[in-house]
Formats: sequence, C-alpha cells, structure tokens
Amino acid sequence: MYRGAALAFLVLTLSLHSQTKAPITQSATPAQPLVYEEPPAISTDQPFKEEWSTISLAKSGLPTGPVAGALLSKVNLPGGCTRELLRLQWRPADPIDLYVIRPAEAMSPPVALFLLNYTFDTDIYRSDDWCNQARKNEVAIIGFGSALSTQRFHAPRPMKEWFVSELQEALATSTHDVQLVLNYLETRKDLDLNHVGIFGQGSGGAIAVLAAAADTRIIALDLTNPWGDWPDWLKGSQQIPEDERASYLKPEFLQKVDSLDPVTYLPELKGKSLRIQQVKNDPVTPLAAKDKIASAAPGMDKVVRYADNAAEHEAWGSNGIAGWLGKQLHPEAAVANKVQ
Repeated sequence: MYRGAALAFLVLTLSLHSQTKAPITQSATPAQPLVYEEPPAISTDQPFKEEWSTISLAKSGLPTGPVAGALLSKVNLPGGCTRELLRLQWRPADPIDLYVIRPAEAMSPPVALFLLNYTFDTDIYRSDDWCNQARKNEVAIIGFGSALSTQRFHAPRPMKEWFVSELQEALATSTHDVQLVLNYLETRKDLDLNHVGIFGQGSGGAIAVLAAAADTRIIALDLTNPWGDWPDWLKGSQQIPEDERASYLKPEFLQKVDSLDPVTYLPELKGKSLRIQQVKNDPVTPLAAKDKIASAAPGMDKVVRYADNAAEHEAWGSNGIAGWLGKQLHPEAAVANKVQ
C-alpha cells in the first residue's frame, strides 16, 4: 500500500539534501561493544486496558512517570554524531525501538522527533544521512515507529489488521507513545527538552498534530502530507483497498475516530510554530481532506502547497528535511517566532 513509493520518497529526500549519499545499510564505527539491557518488566498480573478515545496520557491508563530505556547499541558515525538504539516498553508485547542521533560536539541540542508514515521500518534511521541532518541543523534527531508500523507488528495479531483498519488504536496509542518518549528523553542530561519539535509525514503527520495538542513540550511542528478529516479521507484515499472501504465508512467506525481527527485539534496549535506541506498530486490524501486540513490551520500562512514531490524537495533547500524545524528549535529562532 504505497510502501515502495513512500520509502523511495524519503530516501530521495535524504539523498537530495545531504553531503554524503551513503546507503541505508552502511556500517559505522562502534563507540562501545553491543550492549543489551533488559527493558523494565511489564506487569501482566492485571488485564491491560488502554483508553483509545483520548489523546491525553493522563487519561490513557498508561504510566505517566519517568521512563527507563534499555541501550541496545551505540555507534560513532563518520559525520561527527553518535547514534543510539534503545528499547522502551510500557505495554505488554509492544517494545519500541528508539533511535537517538545527536551531534557529538553538542552539549544539549534541541530535540527533533521524527514520525514517518506507518509504512516505514525503523531501519531507515540507520542511514548516515540522518547524522548530516542533525549536525547541519544542530538538533538531536529522535526516531521511532508508530503503532502497527513494520517494527511494531507482532504476532498473534492477524495480518488483515493494519493501520487504517485499527485507526482508533493506531492513532491513540501512537499519540500516547510520543508523550512517553518525551518522558524518557527528559531523564537524559544531554538533550534540551525546552525546545522540542516534531516532523510528521502522512499518518505520522496526523499523530504529530494530536501529540502536540496533548503535550505542551512540543513547540514546533513540520507536517508533510498529513492525514486527517477522516470522513473525506476514508472516502477518497487511494491508501485504502476498495474491498475494505465500505467498512471504514460505517457510522460506528467513524464515531470511534471522531475524537482523534487532526482537523479538530489544529486550531488549538495557534501558539506553536507550524508548517503544513501538501503535495497536490499526492494520491493518499484526497483534495477535499487537504482543503479541510488547510482550513483548520490557525492561519493560511502556515500552509504551503507544492505541485509535486520534486518541488517540495527543492523548496527545502540545502538544509534538507530537518532544516525548517531546526530553525524553529533554537532559542533565538523561538524568540523571533514569538515576536512575529
């Protein structure tokens, strides 16, 4: 379901806007031997029930305190960064692999959290291009996969279940995850959690809006082709197989996701730095949904539309996929944004 096109899109983006064009599987120099620490045990004594109707972590039924991470590996990258792979867990049978890529010389860089479309595997963060983006824009790049993404699809879940068929679960749990990931990052001493931004692509863009509405720590959002306006999106998106579409247009399905529509929450982001990038020929989000999302933005100046992906890539300039977000996250940029 557009996975190949989506992967090609991001790889092209990174290759167009980085000084090196290393393949995703390029090896790096170990900073220390491979380490594996067991994640904190998750109690299974009581039946687990997470509330999927709310974006609030406090109302989700999940733990809301500090989160521990288990270090799986740490490497020094040729571009002057460290890349850590950690494992976090707060639900039974749902570990989350988290990549932390930070410029080696930065004392406490701002945080740029990346939520790509659910079709991406977290192995994408093994590309050295992310180091170039982190170093060039002086941010720590944090990446993980949303619910029902490749890395987090576990047996015994049947293969017929996917991000859209389980849309309420996927949106709510991923929104809770963003807040818990930030709770983990707050336990570290090498990141600036006073300046947190999020880049959201496709389904990740929808989650980014919900997470920013729920968590005041997120002060900047850069969204590209975000999903939203569920009635129109589900009716017209080419992401959905035609033999499944009728199921998603039933009143009971729409009612479950009504409280998780980014269109509802976009007006609440008025005090945050926001850019919504829409590619006109993107077949995943129909024009009616694009228009609703744009209209819901706290200002039409927040919305940029491109004819195609090539025009979007060109507009990003030499600083690439993290360039705009990096400018918003440095204290001097944040002050300038408030004055405008």
